[in-house]
Amino acid sequence: MTMADRVDLTDAAARLLRQLRAQHGELMFHQSGGCCDGSSPMCFAQGDFLTGDADAYLGDLALGDGGAVPFWMSKAQYEYWKHTHLTVDVVPGRGAGFSLEAPEGVRFMIRSRLLTDEEVGDLRAAGVL
Repeated sequence: MTMADRVDLTDAAARLLRQLRAQHGELMFHQSGGCCDGSSPMCFAQGDFLTGDADAYLGDLALGDGGAVPFWMSKAQYEYWKHTHLTVDVVPGRGAGFSLEAPEGVRFMIRSRLLTDEEVGDLRAAGVL
């Protein structure tokens, strides 16, 4: 397993991300944790959210057209979720005001599942778990 295998996205999320990229340029995701909208993944134009030592890079979300969107998470939140595989999805409803999808009447959300024993072994062998 590579770090890129830690995160994925649904076809619906990929379509929306391609649309948002056409409007805003290159994109990125960050999930900070916390309560309310802070626990949702937020989509920003690349560079509009600065990452640093307090953030963990989980991989790139492949858009199906050769493009990709990097996915970051606060290290504190990652400690809770490090044994899960994350899938970015999109659902109807209003999400965070700072996330680029908000005006579209939809919001990004995370669907998660526990990593399999094999995936955990691969991550441990790679030194990332």
